[in-house]
Amino acid sequence: MKVYKTDEIRNIALIGNAGTGKTTLAEAMLLEGGVINRRGEVTAGNTVSDYQPIEQDYGNSVFSTVLHAEYNNKKINIIDTPGMDDFRGAVISALHVVGSAVIVINSPQGMESGTESAYRITANAHKPVIFLFNHLDHENAHYEQTLEQAKALYGNKVTPVQYPVNAGPGFNTIIDVLTMKQYKYPLDGGQPEISDIPESEKERADELHNELVEMAAENDEGLMELYFEKGSLTEDEMRQGIKLGMIERSLFPVFCAGAKQAVGVSRLMEFITNITPSPAEAVEVPEINGKHPKVDPSESPSLFVFKTTIEQHVGEITFFKVMSGTVKEGQDLINSKSDNKERVSQIFVNAGKNRTKVPEMIAGDIGSTVKLRETKVNHTLSEKVAHYQFKPIEFPPSRHTVALYAVNEADEEKIGEMFAKMHDEDPTFVVEYSKELKQMLVHCQGEYHQNALHWYYKNVFKIDVEFKAPKIPYRETITKSAQADYRHKKQSGGAGQFGEVHLVIEPYEEGSEPRNSFKMGDKEQKLSVRDTQEHPLPWGGKLIFHNCIVGGSIDARFMPAILKGIMEKMEEGPLTGSYARDIRVYVYDGKMHPVDSNEISFKLAGRNAFSMAFKQAGPKILEPIYNLEVMVPSERMGDVMSDLQGRRALIMGMGSEKGYEKIEARVPLKEMYKYATSLSSVTQGRGRFNISFNGYEKVPQEVQDELLHSYAAEMIEE
Repeated sequence: MKVYKTDEIRNIALIGNAGTGKTTLAEAMLLEGGVINRRGEVTAGNTVSDYQPIEQDYGNSVFSTVLHAEYNNKKINIIDTPGMDDFRGAVISALHVVGSAVIVINSPQGMESGTESAYRITANAHKPVIFLFNHLDHENAHYEQTLEQAKALYGNKVTPVQYPVNAGPGFNTIIDVLTMKQYKYPLDGGQPEISDIPESEKERADELHNELVEMAAENDEGLMELYFEKGSLTEDEMRQGIKLGMIERSLFPVFCAGAKQAVGVSRLMEFITNITPSPAEAVEVPEINGKHPKVDPSESPSLFVFKTTIEQHVGEITFFKVMSGTVKEGQDLINSKSDNKERVSQIFVNAGKNRTKVPEMIAGDIGSTVKLRETKVNHTLSEKVAHYQFKPIEFPPSRHTVALYAVNEADEEKIGEMFAKMHDEDPTFVVEYSKELKQMLVHCQGEYHQNALHWYYKNVFKIDVEFKAPKIPYRETITKSAQADYRHKKQSGGAGQFGEVHLVIEPYEEGSEPRNSFKMGDKEQKLSVRDTQEHPLPWGGKLIFHNCIVGGSIDARFMPAILKGIMEKMEEGPLTGSYARDIRVYVYDGKMHPVDSNEISFKLAGRNAFSMAFKQAGPKILEPIYNLEVMVPSERMGDVMSDLQGRRALIMGMGSEKGYEKIEARVPLKEMYKYATSLSSVTQGRGRFNISFNGYEKVPQEVQDELLHSYAAEMIEE
């Protein structure tokens, strides 16, 4: 295969809602580009793109697929991405390395939630966009209505380059107002018949052509002067203006297609090769060490890894973009994360699972390699003298958390090992083992995402797993002061155990001062603080420990043991076993035995005295509260508000932003389980949200009673 120069390369991502025909479009592009000689079908499970077994089972893309086509003496690298929002990490990583995006729209359905999500991701990445109205051969195709919806959302930047003549069954004819030609495609696919625009379409075509000329001229002062001077622009001048407009995101050209029969596909590919920016012209990934290598073959070689996948009989395949210079097979480069050497033993051009070996790749091109030892997603490889490090992909935060268990205890260790492989393939899968909750927590994007993980454990890793709602990291504290004393005494031959501790506890508030007396029954107990230790707790809050012993009733050497016993009980709170916090402890009296007293005795005495006092001190359970920001279409506002009220949410504010209603609330974490699914259902996929930790607050009494009852039942079972 030919080694393409930087200006001969175009990198695009196919993005949009599920079911818009992205994979079918990719198949048609590969056929037009000579990579395949017959089109596969998604329903038959034989497309080049959706080749993974899970995708063939689901009938939907789950991972991005790297493809290529050769057209018009140029190479188009194509990344076909999933349409479900749960797999948006693949869209974000694809846009990190391409120059342009084609947002594919299902014209019978109009501007769907996935279309809006895809557009937002392109806006964040500042990538040029082409809108492709697909399925125009469907009986319910609505070109005009969909165009109006697009303009309502994104303004007059949405500019038709084409419109269909006969949308609906039998659709095969397009008017192109850039070339001012009519394209009529054979219904069984193939090259179009190109002719002059018929008189019946001339008026409309001229009107849209003039609009396109004006939009193109607005992007360059020189072109604007030419336009005022001549009243029009040549096709080449228009191409220049459209390219500048796309790069600046001031122009979003609209194309038409019936991808299943390849109608409009060749003209789209011609536009991509002629007008979309080459890697040297596109918005590139910045280098974060302060260096700025050019996308140029004369620079020092470097590559950026944006995706890895594991294939049976092959192992891990690493997908990269050549960021600068020329990368050659057999070349040694340095990993910027580890400073270790990696050998690029082979270089491949990709078409799904099919790979074509090439000797080298030039700056701007996209390829893959195998057998890298430690290079993962977001790693940079470059020459040691350059030591480039490119900005990493920022994957979205998780929106759904579940606890993962092995059905068979013998598989516990395996599930962690297998998860590491899944994380390498999809970095939006994140796992942590919570020592506090004693659960392995999986953080992902939603229930579809979770189901994909389940599929892999069942069908690939052959491990039975189950998912459960995660436990909530409650905290325990007290609301008033209380006193308790405890004597630990044990005699069983030889040396015995003896320790007695008297203490008082009270709630701790930041900045508060210790007290010098407490009323205990009818008596006033004076306290003399001899020593104070402040212990910030790893789980939040503090323990303040005061030594108030006078007269030597407890030797100073036993005080650390008492503190240790109290701290142990703080780690396993007296109410539900949750961490305790924000407590001040005064140890003011006790007893020792000259022979039997030791550290273990005072540790147990301190632990039990603390537990007894805690239960008398108005104990309360605290729950984690999160800040929630929800963006919702105005017509769904009432449904979302009703749902939030059922989740014990406290509404903090409301407003409008970018055509959406914004709700700000504070919600208990317990009520956020499966919220991503609920919000999607209520808003038909158009709602989105962000959460962040706020703090801890006391639970309502009925919730506390329920938690205490559940914990008691759990203890009986154990």
